[in-house]
Amino acid sequence: MKETELITIRDEDLNLLLTEIFQRYGYDFTNYARASLRRRITRLMLIDRLPSFAELFYRVRNDENYFTHIIQQLTVNVTEMFRDPQMFKVLREEVLPVLATHPFIRIWHAGCSTGEEAYSMAILLEEANLLHKSLIYATDINPHVIENIQRGIFSMNHMKIYSENYILAGGRREFSSYYTAKYDWAKFDDRLKTRMIVATHNLVSDRSFNEFQLICCRNVLIYFDKDLQDKVLTLFDDSLDKLGFLVLGSKENIRFTKVASKYRQMENREKIWRKVK
Repeated sequence: MKETELITIRDEDLNLLLTEIFQRYGYDFTNYARASLRRRITRLMLIDRLPSFAELFYRVRNDENYFTHIIQQLTVNVTEMFRDPQMFKVLREEVLPVLATHPFIRIWHAGCSTGEEAYSMAILLEEANLLHKSLIYATDINPHVIENIQRGIFSMNHMKIYSENYILAGGRREFSSYYTAKYDWAKFDDRLKTRMIVATHNLVSDRSFNEFQLICCRNVLIYFDKDLQDKVLTLFDDSLDKLGFLVLGSKENIRFTKVASKYRQMENREKIWRKVK
């Protein structure tokens, strides 16, 4: 028998935990996909060697530092630079030339985790000579992961795959020209982050805060149930400029959602939609 089979989290226990988290800390996970939440909570209990759900609940209720640890486990932080290179190539070749016609460009990376995609976007804009008239808003629910965006430091272990992704995305320079290697870390050029605004933002409860020409939210909606997906997509629709672009993850779609009629998917079949209404 696997260790995970020894832990059973009942529906009523999960509801109790999510209610406590919301009331005590203001984070609303109630419309996250239950199967995914259950897996992550089970994993957390195994990692922390918690003997029972009661022990987990006690820590959440009484230890704010432990709750910070839980947030890091419940929010998924899997990302990489130029992930899905073909999508970035389409952004480079078809979307940025349209954005270039605007006097100023605002881009929102929602649920950006540690910021790899925000830096990827900054590199695209730099190579299109658009970075100087752009602002990239990089937001995530987890305040600890976005601290890394302001540092601009990433593991050297990932640079090989990031460089390959960059080339496949139509990169025009030596990828290493964008960072300085030091020991096991790569420090990216400060000029990239000077055009970034980094902040915490909760897609579940926070409102629109600007008008954007491009919104990227990749591999976040798959962790939400249908009602929450509709709510977040409505938030994006309220935040997107007329004829703006919306980019989602490879397994995400706006078909059968409340905003679907307002958008047209680009013909290249990448997960990029343009607002038409």
